[in-house]
Amino acid sequence: MPLLVPPAPAPALRSVLTALGSPTAVREARTPSLRTAQGDATPELPLPLHVLDGITPEGAAETRLAGWRFLIRCGDRAVAAAETRLTPDGWAFSHFFEGPYIASTERALRQAESATLPYQARLLSVPGLYMLTLWLHGDSASDGATGHPAPTDLLVPLAPAPPGIAAHRAHRVAELLPVLTLRVTPAPPPLLGSPA
Repeated sequence: MPLLVPPAPAPALRSVLTALGSPTAVREARTPSLRTAQGDATPELPLPLHVLDGITPEGAAETRLAGWRFLIRCGDRAVAAAETRLTPDGWAFSHFFEGPYIASTERALRQAESATLPYQARLLSVPGLYMLTLWLHGDSASDGATGHPAPTDLLVPLAPAPPGIAAHRAHRVAELLPVLTLRVTPAPPPLLGSPA
């Protein structure tokens, strides 16, 4: 299988396991599927979650690691996800959630397993478009926490994708970033007389 999943930091995994073992954390989570799941809930497929902070007119992208996302499996299917975030004290559990991106992530990972080249699986969020993609990074030996989308990397938009962008279709970064550049609304300039 050419698809590689980087190992999550041990403290991130421990924080998710601790939250799963806490009746309070599970009960207060707004995830009905997790609260009513039968059997053990186990975190699987840790994926580094990067955020696309900026796209230049040339298509170059600035990304930053925002956390690690784990799919939570009960029985034969993922019913929720857990996110961790980096704090001054290290990796900490952030929250549980569910929704369409859970099944969409599983589907995209299954599709990516048939790739002919080795890729490292990551997630890339594009907040300006309310878009989440499976990022297939060509440097499969990297630690998952660093790096930027290379022109030959693949982005697979997860469903629901923004209008006009096909979900579950792999796009080379060099082809998709110019499209995203046109779609992302630039930040408004600072008001006159206000601090920049």
